[in-house]
Amino acid sequence: MKQLFATTSRGFEEMLKVELTELGAMDTKVVQGGVHFQADDETLYRTLLWSRLASRILLPLIETKIYSDLDLYAAVSGFNWLAQFDERVTFFVDFNGTNQEIRHTQFGAMRVKDGIVDHFERKGKARPNVDKMQPDVRVHAYLNRETLIISLDLSGEALHIRGYREDTGQAPLRETLATAIVLRSGWQQGTPLVDPMCGSGTLLIEAAQMEANIAPQLHRLHWGFDFWKGHNQTAWEKVKEEAIVRAEEKQGEIQPHFYGFDLDRRVLKKAQRNAQNAGVAHLIKWQQGDVAALQNPSPNETGTVICNPPYGERLGTTPALIALYSVFGQRLKKAFGGWNASIFSSESTLLDCLRMRAARQFKAKNGPLDCVQKNYQISDRQREESVVENALEFNRTLAVAVDFANRLQKNIKKIEKWAKQQGLDAYRLYDADLPEYNLAVDRYADHIVVQEYAAPKNIDENKARQRLLDAVTATLQVTGVETNKLILKVRQKQKGTNQYEKLANKGEYFYVNEYGAQLWVNLTDYLDTGLFLDHRLTRKMIGELAKGKDFLNLFAYTGSATVHAALGGAKSTTTVDMSNTYLNWAEQNLILNDLEGKQHKLIQADCLQWLEKCDRQFDLIFVDPPTFSNSKRMEDSWDVQRDHIKLLRNLKRILRTDGTIIFSNNKRGFKMDFTALEELGLSAVEISHKTLPLDFERNKQIHNCWVIKGK
Repeated sequence: MKQLFATTSRGFEEMLKVELTELGAMDTKVVQGGVHFQADDETLYRTLLWSRLASRILLPLIETKIYSDLDLYAAVSGFNWLAQFDERVTFFVDFNGTNQEIRHTQFGAMRVKDGIVDHFERKGKARPNVDKMQPDVRVHAYLNRETLIISLDLSGEALHIRGYREDTGQAPLRETLATAIVLRSGWQQGTPLVDPMCGSGTLLIEAAQMEANIAPQLHRLHWGFDFWKGHNQTAWEKVKEEAIVRAEEKQGEIQPHFYGFDLDRRVLKKAQRNAQNAGVAHLIKWQQGDVAALQNPSPNETGTVICNPPYGERLGTTPALIALYSVFGQRLKKAFGGWNASIFSSESTLLDCLRMRAARQFKAKNGPLDCVQKNYQISDRQREESVVENALEFNRTLAVAVDFANRLQKNIKKIEKWAKQQGLDAYRLYDADLPEYNLAVDRYADHIVVQEYAAPKNIDENKARQRLLDAVTATLQVTGVETNKLILKVRQKQKGTNQYEKLANKGEYFYVNEYGAQLWVNLTDYLDTGLFLDHRLTRKMIGELAKGKDFLNLFAYTGSATVHAALGGAKSTTTVDMSNTYLNWAEQNLILNDLEGKQHKLIQADCLQWLEKCDRQFDLIFVDPPTFSNSKRMEDSWDVQRDHIKLLRNLKRILRTDGTIIFSNNKRGFKMDFTALEELGLSAVEISHKTLPLDFERNKQIHNCWVIKGK
């Protein structure tokens, strides 16, 4: 009997122990990351050929204590490697673990390699060569504190590599993980198994191979034991022949009751090829289809729905995923009454969107991601629901966000009618109306932007995230917006140039209408969209004041105020901003409105430095500086409270007699220095309340706005 060790992913050890015992293993003992067991030669080969959960089968050769790299080298070089393989083979060392003396796995692997090749040289043999890509023999070293275990890897390539996958979808499951998901799902062999988002088909293929009694490694060509001197060819051939017979005996017994659906036709073709390679193509029916239209392919039987739906690591993918999980849950309840469902995801909050109570759940890792598998028993309700029941289902879907949904619906009725009358495509629908849902919802034509304000530190992160998911779900339902046209952003208090930070590079621009002006917006690439909605009435006022005047737009952003001034009949416009990106944007806004010519100047510069040197005069000036900035491109930092008088002093110098300055900023609690203003010979009238449009009337402090003139 040989002492062996089977490795597996954490959490699968008990299942692996059961599997190995069924294959004939003796004295099985579970430890973290695997199972120790004893086996004769036939059982050893049977575990290699048949285990669906093991990652590798190792033959331990050395177990010792080491306290230095010299101890490591001595333990390896003193072992009789010639009894395991000869000098003509290539080998590679996998080294896992570190301690105080062996701090790097690469160093540990190098010392093991040195010990092996030096042993061969001392015995008068040639040094065997190292091959990192396709070695004949793999040596596995594991270091845990001072304990070193060195084993021969009898698997060769990891056992999760079955050999049937030619190609995969975007996020393939390891075959061992797929097996574990199938085993934990509660699916019973002989009953239907449906995967509505099957991707490359791994879940269905693994299940079909189980039922067809096909050994997962039946067609593997290369093994770690091929060049092992302890290899028993007779026992191996017996076990392999036995596996071939078992697979052939089952061929005619199984009816095709495995069903795979996917929206992507190309991925389905890959799944079909994988199933062909795995020998189960005749058992699985593939069909292109959207989960939103999912139907039960075997309505007269009771089976299991199993699925590894997409889950996003980035929050930006959340709206589409919320919609996906929500509609998936609705289809399960409508079409699969009496069935079981088992869903695997890294986002337990997304699983909550199914609106079903889990009967069991299991934790697992998918690469670096912590995942959960939840099993559901779907109640056997009537297949067809009345209009009333559909309404109830809608209310149940929104139950956790009902207050938010009701407020959003109420706001939509009030604001959208007003916006249409005003000729507006972009406006705010919700602005943190309820403390529990601290976010803003804006409409840009047929798009919706949900902006979450950063939650206070005393609010539990998971609770805040769940509320966000609920709010996005409700927004999708209430507005009816397409999922790919809902954009989610998490906003935080910005400093300096963080407001200009690039988030993506999609380059998706479209224009919206505002009081006769057309303005480009980009909802995905930047924190802001290119249009400050709360300044809408200020821009309109600028358009009304600008006729026949020379207009200056300082800290111009994307030049939307310039467009309004030009459309209002300004004699000339000058647009200044430090960002070349936003100046190009401003130029495109002018072109969009057929506003071209030398009278429209665009200047890239530090606005404060430019202002110091400006020798032109203007009739109308709009200035909307940041609250604070310490950009490297600026000579000094900027604080609007501290520095507004210095700014206005320079503006007065270039302001014509009877000219007007529209001064705006977003600092809460901003106080105009009237004494210093009077010394400059200027007077200011606050018009903040007049520049707050209907959709921002709740937020009285969103901006300050002043009309400033000479005395």
